[in-house]
Amino acid sequence: MIPYGRQDISQDDIDVVVKVLQSDFLTQGPMVPKFEQAVAQYCGAQFAVAVNSATSALHIACLALDLGPGDTLWTSPNTFVASANCALYCGAKIDFVDIDPLTYNMSVEHLAHKLVEAKKTNTLPKIVVPVHFAGQSCDMKAIKALAQEYGFFIIEDASHAIGGKYLNEPVGNCKYSDVTVFSFHPVKIITTAEGGMAMTNNPTLASNLQRYRSHGISTNQADMSPRPSDEIWNYQQIKLGLNYRMTDIQAALGLSQMNRIDEFIAKRHVIAKRYNEALINLPIKTPWQLPDTCSAYHLYPICLETNQINKTQREVYDEIIAAGISVNLHYIPVYRQPYYEALGFKKDYCPNAEAYFKSVLTIPMYSALTANQQSHCCYVLNDILKN
Repeated sequence: MIPYGRQDISQDDIDVVVKVLQSDFLTQGPMVPKFEQAVAQYCGAQFAVAVNSATSALHIACLALDLGPGDTLWTSPNTFVASANCALYCGAKIDFVDIDPLTYNMSVEHLAHKLVEAKKTNTLPKIVVPVHFAGQSCDMKAIKALAQEYGFFIIEDASHAIGGKYLNEPVGNCKYSDVTVFSFHPVKIITTAEGGMAMTNNPTLASNLQRYRSHGISTNQADMSPRPSDEIWNYQQIKLGLNYRMTDIQAALGLSQMNRIDEFIAKRHVIAKRYNEALINLPIKTPWQLPDTCSAYHLYPICLETNQINKTQREVYDEIIAAGISVNLHYIPVYRQPYYEALGFKKDYCPNAEAYFKSVLTIPMYSALTANQQSHCCYVLNDILKN
């Protein structure tokens, strides 16, 4: 079975992990700061805070921005549930902005309209979370302009997009956001097995992110309140935090993977180009790229032109899997999940997201995908969709 996504682990990756396993520090050692520094330097951000997952990064980003009961967070319905769950973790409300039918990212037009209506009813969001779907950046300059007009914070969910670019600058530099979040899950661009990172240029946010990831504790004397001089206070709990730390084992793997990130992105672009050329005559829509973005190509979603195919989306899905290719569906609109339906969300709440959901399939895309495997994927798609 050809997977839809897979990690690319080299002998160098294995060697650095073994070295950490043989060292004095498996966690809370020197590798996490080194990994943070490498990612911050690569992206052009001032601060990076590594955590155990992108979900954790989203959560502490919301906490650092003081999201809580009475507040609302807006995000895209075309995302993993974590982009919305982070609001509920904080006791806030959640709402969704429909997607652009070309990029499948949050629609700036729909966002602007929704903000106009929300202002009338005094229900503006405190935070908006644009999601860089499949590795392509949202139109962050336009979203930032709306943030300045309506007064909301921005958390870029760039879980798919490390290594991508927007307006010729690296995704993650936080030029148009307060915080940017990356994922290092095995199917992402680089991996730490499980892991994530929050980027920011705000020193206060960075300090809060660091505290929230580790029980709300600070070892900085400047943060500590006075205590009796005969007592030893080498740390204090300043906030109610969580245990979201990344281990040195994970950070070592991530640091090693960073050495090949540009190679990974280049390979994904070669694969995308070959798909684009090989699938051009099929009744499908291949991913469309904005000219001012450079996608990291975490995913390669195709949308079936079902009016030209005598098969349903489900039938095509089943036939591809039967041919030994693991396809996926990114994503079921979040508000269609049973938990969110119980909150009151209804089918067709975001029509563009619904239309996309009913036609999309995600075919294999990862840097270690071989030419033969890609040829097999193209052959199977041609056989299924032309017959």
